[in-house]
Amino acid sequence: MDRKQSGLIFFSIIAFFLYAFGVELFENVWSFPEIRKIPLMVIALVGTGIYATVRLGFPQIKYLKHGINVTSGKYDNPKDKGDLSHFQALTTALSATVGVGNIAGVATAIYYGGPGALFWMWITAFFGTTLKYAECTLSVKYREMNSQGYTAGGPMYTIENGMGKKWSWMAIAFAGFAIICSFATGNAIQSFTVSDQIYSESIQIFGSDHFLTIKRSFLDLFEFSFQQVINGIILSSVVGLVIIGGIKRIGRVTGYLAPIMAVIYFISSVLILTYHYDEIFGAFSLIFNGVFNPTATVVGAGGGALLTMINTMLMGVKRGLYSNEAGQGSAAIAHSTAKTKYPVREGAVAMLGPYIDTIIICTLTGLVIICTGAWKHTEYYASITASTLDEYNNAISVGSFRGLDLINGSLLTSFAFKNGLQWLFNYGDKIITLSVLLFATSTAISWSFYGDRSTEYLFGEKAIFWYRVVYIIFVFIGANAGIEAVWAFGDAALGFMTFPNLISIIFLTGTLKRMTKKYFNKDYESIS
Repeated sequence: MDRKQSGLIFFSIIAFFLYAFGVELFENVWSFPEIRKIPLMVIALVGTGIYATVRLGFPQIKYLKHGINVTSGKYDNPKDKGDLSHFQALTTALSATVGVGNIAGVATAIYYGGPGALFWMWITAFFGTTLKYAECTLSVKYREMNSQGYTAGGPMYTIENGMGKKWSWMAIAFAGFAIICSFATGNAIQSFTVSDQIYSESIQIFGSDHFLTIKRSFLDLFEFSFQQVINGIILSSVVGLVIIGGIKRIGRVTGYLAPIMAVIYFISSVLILTYHYDEIFGAFSLIFNGVFNPTATVVGAGGGALLTMINTMLMGVKRGLYSNEAGQGSAAIAHSTAKTKYPVREGAVAMLGPYIDTIIICTLTGLVIICTGAWKHTEYYASITASTLDEYNNAISVGSFRGLDLINGSLLTSFAFKNGLQWLFNYGDKIITLSVLLFATSTAISWSFYGDRSTEYLFGEKAIFWYRVVYIIFVFIGANAGIEAVWAFGDAALGFMTFPNLISIIFLTGTLKRMTKKYFNKDYESIS
């Protein structure tokens, strides 16, 4: 049975399970099975990260400097096989990872899991750097070249070429879930977040009864506004113009976009934290207390401190993975395009991703939310301070607790930035609007390439055009529809992608260790 037939069978099975059991079945990937109250997904991610870190001798520390040197262009050779420079490959991967997860994802983690969730995002990132090193090094080693001379790499090729043909079913499953994830997590969720942010800004200007902002029903399926339709047309046009040009155009765009958006966000966050410097120590205290000394009196949570701790851990790991994609395998597709003869070099570059995405950018977001007091507008804060279960339930139902509106997602981060920059000007929330626009658009652009490569793997080069058409349509749909189910399904696909990738890392760790030792035993300063 060839890949195309296998791919069709895969999507038929997924469609059947969706029809028969609904999205709820897939949501369970993050919570079932549980081992002593800890979901298997959390154990698999953190456990594989620890295993690979110890086996490879903490590469995220030992080879960090080398990764920086490679990224700077010190070892670039335009004659090497590949499509993008080391820097462009990193910015393409970062453009997919630095996005809604850094703005809305961190806020959501704190909203449900409290400040302690940020600690688990750090843990995911630290061990995730090794996973990035592993998956990206292997992707370059086992990549192929297609008929047009472009690279074709990623965990699906690592599994098939590195583990053998008998594991092809697992490579097909990875590619299939990567395509699903590209439409949901990498696309519709991004466009929805951008559109929702712009829509909320429009309401502030025009009001909710203006012909642009008034909500209309579509076949009783969802509500939309003309503003969101306009957003969808613009977003899908921008994404379409970039992705139709292929990976080289994507690399050029993200090479400019990623640094610009990171600098804007970084400077704004530092200004807020500088002004609220006296709150920073207290913020770290809240973070570590939330992990190691959680309150046992959480209203509505019958398990007390243990349930609170596990919920905090799950939210941190889940949103940490969503943000930096460590262990997921998607970034390996971008890094497999690097121009290099030495796979280990691109692996060292890939390690920078979680440091930039989570250790720096997510931490800045979390500290801003905590230091400005915005975290008191969360469901978690209501759960630890409500006097009774009735008070807590009422707060959730009306969206307000003791005079404070409950705010989630990018709107919580907007609120924090508006308050945090009020000493300078009154438009701090507009920085989040701009950041969401840049981050989410760049994520949608980069994720199209992941689905693009997965589509080629399953259905051949001719299917890429139709994949891109559907992808652009999903950008428009996401900008207009309430997509809670899409988010849940995207999270599930993300989880299902992770297992084949982690298995391949464990299976090929010995090979990776030998490659690493061989490369760093050389005088790599003198080889090109």
